[in-house]
Order: sequence, then structure tokens, then C-alpha cells
Amino acid sequence: MIALGSSLAAAPNLLQQNLASLKLALPCALVASSFSIIGAFSGLWLSSLNPLYIQSSLGVLILGIVVIMAFSKSTEYPEVKPGNALTQTLQLNGTYFEPTNNQNISWTVHKTMRGLAAFSVVGFLAGMFGLGAGWANVPVLNLVMGAPLKVAVATSSFSLSITDTTAAWIYFNKGAILPMIIIPSMTGTMIGATIGSRLLPKVKPSLIRKMVIAVLLLAGIRSLLKGFGV
Repeated sequence: MIALGSSLAAAPNLLQQNLASLKLALPCALVASSFSIIGAFSGLWLSSLNPLYIQSSLGVLILGIVVIMAFSKSTEYPEVKPGNALTQTLQLNGTYFEPTNNQNISWTVHKTMRGLAAFSVVGFLAGMFGLGAGWANVPVLNLVMGAPLKVAVATSSFSLSITDTTAAWIYFNKGAILPMIIIPSMTGTMIGATIGSRLLPKVKPSLIRKMVIAVLLLAGIRSLLKGFGV
């Protein structure tokens, strides 16, 4: 629910700046939200067990993504192989203005089927652990599908408004949501998300990359420590 509030606050600015792509977000979010339902029910079932080993595995996975992003080349503007039939059918492309170099950036994606398959896993994990899944959306959009880093960050933020809504209602219906925690937390994250969505177009992609890696590193370490009961 907290991630949902952040997404809804940031989405209008990101769409207006043409950074968040509705055409790219919809198929990815549709797949992720479908599997998040399964993940949510699995998460409720796992709450009666000891899921620490799953937390540890999640931490290792996130730290693996950090290593890949840290050593990958051209993650700000990935090289994309043209001619993907599904990409062309869904028209997964666009253009946005990059103020840091005063250029219009045209982009498209590839490996669409592989990306959608990855989003099924992302949606399942998001529903199971109650995660916003931005930690996984950005690497999939950027490293797998080849979207520019800013487009990946913005589209990921927007797509959470679809994916998180689906799983959130299941937890809400089961009484697993605490309003006393959500309300003040959502207020802070919505303010931060609004400010961040206005700053994103003005920040250099290289800095965005460093920030994404830093956040993923912290998230991975946190999940790993939680898995070991720390």
C-alpha cells in the first residue's frame, strides 16, 4: 500500500514528462499483477511457516542484480537489436527529451517475451513479500528489455500503481494491513515521490544509475540480514 501511494503520487509528473511509457507499462504490469495474486495468497500461506530461507534467497538475488548492473556497459542507453515482432506489434517505443544533453532520445525495447516472463516472477515475489518490486522492475526493463535507464525508472514507478493494487486488496481483505502504519508512511512517501518525479528529468542518467545500484545494494543486504534473523 505504501509503494502504491508513492506510485500514484509520481505517475502524473512522469507521464507528463514522457518518461513513463504507458505502452510499455501496461503489458508488463498486466503480467506482473496477474502473478502477484498468486504471490499474495502464497505470502499469506507462508506467514504460518518460516520464510527466512526465502528472504535469504531474495537478498542473494538482489545482490546479484547489483553486480550485473555495476559491471554492465551502456545501462543508461542500452543497445537494442531491432526487428522484434512482439515489440513492433505492441509499439513499445517512444521519445523523450533529455535536458542534461539537450537532445531528444528515441528508444525501443527488445527481448519482449523474455521480459514479460521475468515480470511474471517479479509479480509473484512482489505479492508474496508485499514488495513494491521497483528493485526488480528497473533491472528487467533496463538490462533485459533494453529501455533507457530513465524510462525504466519512470515506467517502473508508474507500473506499481497497477501491480500493487492487485495484491494489496487481497491483504486488505484478509485484515493484514495496519492503517496506523500506512497513513503516516504514505504521506511521507507521496511527498518524496512527487519531489523525486520532478527532479528525475533534470538528473544525469549516470547519477540515476549510481542511485539505483545503491538502493538495490541496501535492499539486498537488508533482505539477506533478515533471512539470517538479524
